[in-house]
Amino acid sequence: MNVNIKKEWQEVLKEEFEKEYFISLMNFVSYEYKNKVVYPEAKNIFNAFNLCSFNDTKVVIIGQDPYHQPNQAHGLCFSVLDPTPCPPSLKNIYKEIELDLGIELPTSNDLSRWAKQGVLLINATLTVEANKAGSHQNKGWEEFTDSVINHLAKEKQGIVFLLWGSYAQKKGGFIDETKHLVLKSVHPSPLSAYRGFFGNNHFSQTNNYLISNGKKPIDW
Repeated sequence: MNVNIKKEWQEVLKEEFEKEYFISLMNFVSYEYKNKVVYPEAKNIFNAFNLCSFNDTKVVIIGQDPYHQPNQAHGLCFSVLDPTPCPPSLKNIYKEIELDLGIELPTSNDLSRWAKQGVLLINATLTVEANKAGSHQNKGWEEFTDSVINHLAKEKQGIVFLLWGSYAQKKGGFIDETKHLVLKSVHPSPLSAYRGFFGNNHFSQTNNYLISNGKKPIDW
């Protein structure tokens, strides 16, 4: 299976692509796409990377698994293609943006606009079988996305890492907080949002930090 990822990321991750686990992962993913319904579309597996280059990455948001229903996943965590209805977690993200920044709720549920501004919207697992949440976990994706986060954390400075929920916090646990801003809260899921996601002010904190480091803030 061809890795459809921008040249800049290819150079950063070239050693990863040659590792045995990644070759096995690509064989597994290729088989799944040929024999089952898998999301996102194969062309969108690396969408997060193709919309947000390594050099341009200013903010990293870590999700867990792609959406597993039709017309939802397109390679960016929490994001769905329009006109798909807004998923519950994204609805709560939008509510917090409204609370934090006092801006009107966006009308689009496609977060490509964030990615193009330097927000890497990365799931820990980049593919999933239809209607089977977590079906592609522990196949190698987690090792790959750990490597991505590691490269960003070690080779760059002044990135904002938004770690929502225990899974993301564990995945980003090694990030040097003297080099980067690491913001943690509960997950925006309806099950937990009222226990500390609402009122976390992560979006204003992110922009204040970017500005203080001479970077353009994100238009959320």
